[in-house]
Amino acid sequence: MTTARVRIEPWTDADLALLRRVNTPEMKKHVGGPETEKQLLVRHGRYLDFVPSGLGCMYRIVLLPDDGATEGEASDGAAADGAAADGGTATGEAVGTVGYGTRTWEGETVHEMGWNVLPGHQGRGIAVTATRAAVAAARREAAHRYLHAFPSVDNPASNAVCAKAGFTLLGETEFEFPPGRFMRSHNWRVDLRASE
Repeated sequence: MTTARVRIEPWTDADLALLRRVNTPEMKKHVGGPETEKQLLVRHGRYLDFVPSGLGCMYRIVLLPDDGATEGEASDGAAADGAAADGGTATGEAVGTVGYGTRTWEGETVHEMGWNVLPGHQGRGIAVTATRAAVAAARREAAHRYLHAFPSVDNPASNAVCAKAGFTLLGETEFEFPPGRFMRSHNWRVDLRASE
């Protein structure tokens, strides 16, 4: 199957609808289940504050038309904001999320990355392409050296995304997510200061 063409676009207030679309039992089965509406609003506010606070960056993943290059498309997949009222953009459909925030891990301040691709669009390389684009953006903009991802050991799809997107597997660990819930995870890492 041909890999889908995607672009990542910075998170905006209009992306709350997309956040609700990924908040399903199927999408959240490896991370403790769906969040309440109150929790979603807090998460959305945190995503909006990532860039102004310097803590990271969240993006919507936009599926591009198959008819060649789209105006404004960047070579690494990052692009300027272009949200439409339906959660898509003028040039494509919003099909997921990808981004990174800041956390403390083993006594060090690091970035943590996560992603979601809506079920009807999975299996087409969208998560890998979008994650690579977000890693490239983090290399340019992130404040800290290391970028981690902690997918559950029981989530082969997300672990495959890490491997294909250039993360290095450091081993297994106990990881707390959401707060109060521990799971066995793989600890994947990218050194953002290393040459690609």
